[in-house]
Amino acid sequence: MTYRAPINDMLLALNHGAGLKAAIEAGHYGDFDADITAAVLEEAGKFAADVLAPLNRVGDEHGIKLEANKVTTAPGWPDAYRRWTDGGWNAVSGPEAFGGQGLPLAINAACTEIWSASNVAFGLCPLLTLSAIEALDAHGSDELKHVYLEKLVTGEWTGTMQLTEPQAGSDVGALRTRAEKQADGTYRIKGTKIFITYGEHDMTDNIVHFVLARLPDAPAGTKGISLFLIPKFLVNADGSLGQRNDIHASGVEHKLGMHASPTCTMTMGDHGGAIGYLIGEENQGMRCMFTMMNQARLGVGLEGVGLADRAYQQALAYAQERKQGKAVGKNGRGSDAIIVHPDVKRMLLQMRAMTAAARSICYATAVALDIAVRASDAKVRADAAARGALLTPIAKAFATDIGNEVAYLGVQVHGGMGFIEETGAAQHYRDARITSIYEGTNGIQSIDLVTRKLAASGGASVWALLAELDATVKQVEGSNDPAFGTTAAKLRDALGALQRASRWLLDRVGTRPNDALAGATPYLRLFGATLGGCMLAGEALAAKSHGDGERYVTLARFFAENVTVQAGSLEKTVTDSAEAVNGADAVLLA
Repeated sequence: MTYRAPINDMLLALNHGAGLKAAIEAGHYGDFDADITAAVLEEAGKFAADVLAPLNRVGDEHGIKLEANKVTTAPGWPDAYRRWTDGGWNAVSGPEAFGGQGLPLAINAACTEIWSASNVAFGLCPLLTLSAIEALDAHGSDELKHVYLEKLVTGEWTGTMQLTEPQAGSDVGALRTRAEKQADGTYRIKGTKIFITYGEHDMTDNIVHFVLARLPDAPAGTKGISLFLIPKFLVNADGSLGQRNDIHASGVEHKLGMHASPTCTMTMGDHGGAIGYLIGEENQGMRCMFTMMNQARLGVGLEGVGLADRAYQQALAYAQERKQGKAVGKNGRGSDAIIVHPDVKRMLLQMRAMTAAARSICYATAVALDIAVRASDAKVRADAAARGALLTPIAKAFATDIGNEVAYLGVQVHGGMGFIEETGAAQHYRDARITSIYEGTNGIQSIDLVTRKLAASGGASVWALLAELDATVKQVEGSNDPAFGTTAAKLRDALGALQRASRWLLDRVGTRPNDALAGATPYLRLFGATLGGCMLAGEALAAKSHGDGERYVTLARFFAENVTVQAGSLEKTVTDSAEAVNGADAVLLA
């Protein structure tokens, strides 16, 4: 089956779950015309269905090829990318001064979900280019912006993010790539980077690499890292491409999934060193790189949402067609479609509800990041920045965990045919697996949530968010709608569990850090399950007010009674399991 963007679900999540409508009405988006949102998503959905989705299987089966340091992508890839840029899709949220459309990040976030659902390996390329644009726009010199920014915004050139080395994965401070300043103000960079997404490809004539490296006599660890822009081809004064830079793909990885996305080993320095240009200040590279990574982390969360929705759509279609057994109480000859069976309904409802919750959390992150730069009031911007910072690790980790879990259920709904590559269910499962690993593993996101985001200002951002969720629960409680079932009670219990767990972790993060770290991952899951449940309930209330509430009330109820209900046990895992985790050496090193 092909992919169809769930526009109505996306608009509900954007406008109500994520708060875009309220933010526009509050004036935080200036003169943005909200009426164009649906039109943009409709057109994105058409492009995805017509151009990208048909190439998804092609890319998985064909993969990429590396010969003589050049990567050839799957058949149809370069043409699809040309059509992508011609349609202006790379420039949706780019700055207007450099050829962008200047639309909100929230709109581009919804588009990112669509690209990821239709063809996640393709969507990876512009996802990283968007991160490069953010870093260059925020930290680059005017000269570098003049040369590179418009080309990146329009998509004529693509960008990469180069952190990882063989000995420096999550521990970025251990990197060894070296940079030396030259008399002309440029830098010569030598070293090797691994796992570089779209480090080499044939879809554009230039690639702009953003590379972390260490200067001579730089401080140890992350305090001594600088960020450099290194083009594949140097750019002449007139804007034309000049000589080939000393950076090339020396290898590609053979992976579990994402076969059509080239994951490269990049080598610099075979001919004296790659010529690079400093982004920001010397030894301040991590601050610049975090601009890229935070943007990319939201993008990867949206990959999880997109993969989950694609897996759900395919499983639903299969369940409506595959006949096996009979519905309970039905007599006669012939079999029924498996969707009549309660356990299949449960799996499908779980897939859709979890996808919807992850979608709303990611969109809410994008709205917060929008307000942080668009609002006119300084306090509103500061509060939104704190909210965006709090939500980013949740969006990345919770949504990619959901992507993996939903893809797993998609295989299960297909039964034995899900284990067969021809159905395509297995590809979603394979593709989803990396999302919880790259751009900061989900364990690192959990640590970031507990040690930085929760701990910031004594938990002020967390308490502010919980107050908003409490207001939503009160609305559900006050609705007196029996269709909600025990939704309000489950959400109320979850809020209490999240508040108690948050206070417990705050109390220990400074005094008993290992206890706090032991509970970080279940805490993030608790946060996501509670936040997602409240958001879905709020969306259901909004849909009811417009006469379209039944399916959304059912979805919110299912999530609350099947996912959010786990909050109490997750709280106990956070608060009661630290001693067992900290004593694990008795088992692991015995």
